[in-house]
Amino acid sequence: MILNQVIFSRKTQSRGFEEDKVSEKPLRSLAKALSWRLIGTIDTLVVSYVLTGQIKLAASIASIDFITKLVLYFFHERIWNKIKWGK
Repeated sequence: MILNQVIFSRKTQSRGFEEDKVSEKPLRSLAKALSWRLIGTIDTLVVSYVLTGQIKLAASIASIDFITKLVLYFFHERIWNKIKWGK
């Protein structure tokens, strides 16, 4: 019930599009992308090491994964920030 009130509260819904549009700046998207990628890269490094048994190969896989998914996540966030649905 409380979660329902938080999600559907009028305060949250009463914000205008202009306020929402500026609430998520590119720098914030970049910070979120970096923090998420650090978590994801550690996971990839551990999984790659468990599967291969080679730390050098696991680090190579994690490095490539870090860069490609960081770029993809950043653009994913920027595109979703432009979509009005659910705001």
